[in-house]
Amino acid sequence: MESILLFTSVFSSHSVLLIWIGGGLLFLLLCYGIYYQWRDGKKLHQELIEIDKVKQNNIEYDFVMKAMKIAVWRYDLRTEDFVIENDYREGHDNYVPGANEKLMETSSNIASADLDRVRKAFADFCEGRSEIYHQEYQVKNQGSGEMYWEESYATIVERDGDGKPVKIVGTSQRIDARKGLETSLIAARNKAEESDRLKTAFLANMGHEIRTPLNAIVGFADLLPVVQDEAERNQLILEIQTNNQKLLRIIDGLVSMSKIEAGAKSLLMGKVELNQLLQEVADAYQPTTNLPINVQCPLPQLKIESDREKLVEILDHLVQNAIKFTTEGEINLGYEVQGNQVRVNVTDTGKGVSKEDQSRIFERFFKVDEYIPGTGLGLSVVESHIKNLGGSVGVESSLGVGSNFWFTLPLE
Repeated sequence: MESILLFTSVFSSHSVLLIWIGGGLLFLLLCYGIYYQWRDGKKLHQELIEIDKVKQNNIEYDFVMKAMKIAVWRYDLRTEDFVIENDYREGHDNYVPGANEKLMETSSNIASADLDRVRKAFADFCEGRSEIYHQEYQVKNQGSGEMYWEESYATIVERDGDGKPVKIVGTSQRIDARKGLETSLIAARNKAEESDRLKTAFLANMGHEIRTPLNAIVGFADLLPVVQDEAERNQLILEIQTNNQKLLRIIDGLVSMSKIEAGAKSLLMGKVELNQLLQEVADAYQPTTNLPINVQCPLPQLKIESDREKLVEILDHLVQNAIKFTTEGEINLGYEVQGNQVRVNVTDTGKGVSKEDQSRIFERFFKVDEYIPGTGLGLSVVESHIKNLGGSVGVESSLGVGSNFWFTLPLE
């Protein structure tokens, strides 16, 4: 009996010990499981953060590419494959290489004027002779055949064991708007410089232009008291009157241009009978030239709504111009009705105007012949007045044949 009790007591002690050991092991296993679950959770959380960062970076990357309107391309020097990875350029006529297209095929679409320069710069970059690649060039549109401007940058993303470039990534951007702006700015600068040169020449010439008729007026006026012969006196008076008109025309041109510069565009509109107006101008200038001034009107009468004073000034300048550059032949004034407008023509058989000068003849201070007296303002005044009256002006001319200066006016 005692043996049974002793066995029971020992067994009971061992059971308690086993239970404690089992519980401890179970607790350790539980802690170990919790630890690994926490560690894996933390790792997963970090991975999610990294994934979110990548997504965020991709969103920012796409946003920047779209904002800059550029294409991202890659070039593998070993295979010579040229691939556009993302294209955010403006327009739908951009050149996009096909799958596995080689560099030589791609570059063949560059304008011939730029091709050698671009290929050399890219070759130097790929061979490591230069660290920067940046070029501007024109590319041919495959659909329409038209050319557009493009700007490219590139950088090396992978090198071989010798440090030679293996892979290159670059960007291309359309720069048509910028190139257009550059061209406009250059043209504006050149025009401003030319205008400044012409203005300087005009100011230098103006003293001579005014002094010539003024000297004649003063000189002949001083002779009048001492000349007794009636015919000589009449000739002197005629010379004084002629030079008075020359001086007045110069001053009128300056005044008209000053008004235009000041922005004065006031018009006194009213009914103007065109046949009568042309005849009046022809009659006014016929005594000043040996050339016949003819008026050719297809209609017995034509009334238009316009500013009579401005029309007289326009015709004055055109007729004076025709007389100045015509030594033989004739001068014709006329018009033709074209739909809802009338085209007035002042035609001469003078020396004519070259094609190059025709494009500039209405510019201020421009003179076809520097040796012929004039301010270079008359035709510029004509153009300004015609535009204010709602019409257009132009010239048709051939050297040695003559010129036809024309302008249009609305009939209503």
